[in-house]
Amino acid sequence: MFEDLQPAPTDKILALIGLYRADPRTDKVDLGVGVYKDRAGKTVVMRAVRAAEKRLLETQDTKTYLGLAGDLAFNAAMADLVFGKSADVTRIRSAQAPGGSGALRLAAELLKRTRPDAVVWISNPTWPNHIPMMRGAGLTVREYPYFDAESGTVRFDAMLAALKEAKSGDAVLLHGCCHNPTGANLTAAQWAEVADLLVARGLLPFVDIAYQGFGEGLEADAAGLRIVAGKVPEMLVAASCSKNFAVYRDRVGAAMIMGRTGPEADMAQGHMLAAARTLYSMPPDHGAAAVRIVLEDKDLRADWEAELEEMRQRMLRLRVAFAEALRRQSNSDRFDFIAEHRGMFSRLGLREDQVERLRAEHGVYMVGDSRINVAGLPEDGLDKLAKAIVSVLD
Repeated sequence: MFEDLQPAPTDKILALIGLYRADPRTDKVDLGVGVYKDRAGKTVVMRAVRAAEKRLLETQDTKTYLGLAGDLAFNAAMADLVFGKSADVTRIRSAQAPGGSGALRLAAELLKRTRPDAVVWISNPTWPNHIPMMRGAGLTVREYPYFDAESGTVRFDAMLAALKEAKSGDAVLLHGCCHNPTGANLTAAQWAEVADLLVARGLLPFVDIAYQGFGEGLEADAAGLRIVAGKVPEMLVAASCSKNFAVYRDRVGAAMIMGRTGPEADMAQGHMLAAARTLYSMPPDHGAAAVRIVLEDKDLRADWEAELEEMRQRMLRLRVAFAEALRRQSNSDRFDFIAEHRGMFSRLGLREDQVERLRAEHGVYMVGDSRINVAGLPEDGLDKLAKAIVSVLD
């Protein structure tokens, strides 16, 4: 049977990791992998998470299953974090999932069960796994324009024009904040326009919020999602704790439903949990339990928010400094948009052959579409990196 298999498609980001590790150059730069790194290049365990894990180790007295929905207190805390304290929780249901990816797949499975003929509209560009994940759930995908690589801005008019072609019942996948891979985000006014269009066309918002706290701050980063939630009758949300709690390998996420009514939300959650049973049965506990402890404990939460803010501010400083270095080296404002974007990523607008030259000639590793991880920028080597980038330009 297995002899008939053809090689599976290579994940470009994972392949990039292998190339970077095999490169013997000591001055190589990794801007590809989407994990936060500190000045020393380490992805550390956050202080509050470490304290919560210690408490968990000392107090946990069983490893029995939690149930299909996972940690219910974690679910409630995540709904509060994402939707805000003033949200109508009687219409919101959550399920713990294995990371943001697990949450996305759960929501996609629910969409397939409830609207099997629906199209999921996804931004172009988007996170590379969005489209395969939706198609893996049996959903049809169409793209809407989003990013102008030349100006580094959102193609908002083109986005709205495309979404006006969507039919009632279709879903629109939106990046809640810190758009991946571009870092270009909607303004509050644009979010309101999108929400109005969703209502007018009868479209279902499907918000992926994977970087809350990495852009403008915890509350500001959820503002767009909350604008939508305040206007539409129902929506789906996939939230991740990988970045803002740095619990990447522990796979912590939440799939959320906002229904028209509480009973409708209950019905939808029942189907989502039935899908979870066939996918992975029960979610892992440890990481979600640590996140829950942090969110429930006043002191730990304050320390977590402080460290998260330190991470956010560092990325903002790196953005400004890198844009300035590129301006010096290129003698142009071509890359000034980097300072205006938010989150972990920006897209430089380079061709794949230019990206390949950076890797081969300078040991600079980035994804083929020229997406860079801002947190991976070398604080003491920005001018050297900028010079290398400018050297491959036409």
